[in-house]
Amino acid sequence: MDVAVLVYDGVFDSGLSAILDVLEGANAMSGEIAHPPTWNVTKVGFRPQIRTGAGHLVTARPADRARSADLLIVPALAERRPEALVDHVAGEASLPVRELIARTCARGTPIASACTGTFLLAEAGALNGRRATTSWWLAPVFRTRYPAVELDQSRMVVACGDITTAGAAFGHVDLALAIVRASSPALADLIARYLVVDERPSQSAYTIPSALAQSDPTVAAFERWVRAHLAEPISIPEAAKALGVSERTLQRTVQRVLGTSPVRFVQDLRVEHAAHLLRTTGLSLETISRKVGYEHANTLRVLLRDRTGKTTSALRSS
Repeated sequence: MDVAVLVYDGVFDSGLSAILDVLEGANAMSGEIAHPPTWNVTKVGFRPQIRTGAGHLVTARPADRARSADLLIVPALAERRPEALVDHVAGEASLPVRELIARTCARGTPIASACTGTFLLAEAGALNGRRATTSWWLAPVFRTRYPAVELDQSRMVVACGDITTAGAAFGHVDLALAIVRASSPALADLIARYLVVDERPSQSAYTIPSALAQSDPTVAAFERWVRAHLAEPISIPEAAKALGVSERTLQRTVQRVLGTSPVRFVQDLRVEHAAHLLRTTGLSLETISRKVGYEHANTLRVLLRDRTGKTTSALRSS
């Protein structure tokens, strides 16, 4: 497979390196399995030398080389601030990147990206009508700006047709492994063992609900109210009344900002606090359950496993 990895000014160094390292590792280890696939990787850009987000210079072949590639990979932009990120991906500086993505998409060539790079794909229109993911902490601004994209902020890697997206900065490793796995699951497992990379199918265990809530004043107020009543039975109509909004407004606002229901967000907050207590105290699961509003410990046990992917014993030792 001929793979073009796009490098552009401000590209995230670790993301770029992770992709190159995993694919190079796949080529180096291919002799250890039968009928191995190989990847011919070329860094392409709009100038012979590109300055990364950390200030390093990377050499690149002309971007036109992407025209003959079997896959275009767009690493993330080294920008954490949501407003600055949106300004950049929508601005003149990123126009060549967006145009290359649009042309590649129009040809039907597969594209892959991770973290903030998914904003470039969305801005170019490549994700319209598709399911995709991005970094969990950028989900609210992504969902607001790109309503035509079906955002799944829980998954680490989402493949939809010929476009694959991954969440989080170090989701580039997961993205590259997914590319290898599509051709050889055995080789992907081998690389993961050598790199000591655990399977991370979901971002849910890493999500900080309070960070997401700050994207909107109503949701932030709802989060504070829920935390103050965490050990009590929580009524969404009562919460709406306390916040001075209608229940319908609260439901719609939480769904728009977080992509989930108020009831599920309450569960997320309870799971987050329960996991914290398991890690930091010697309290029994029964006591913790009552502290986060559950009468039966088994209800909490099931939720913890579902949301974090870990048992209560594993959470205690983590």
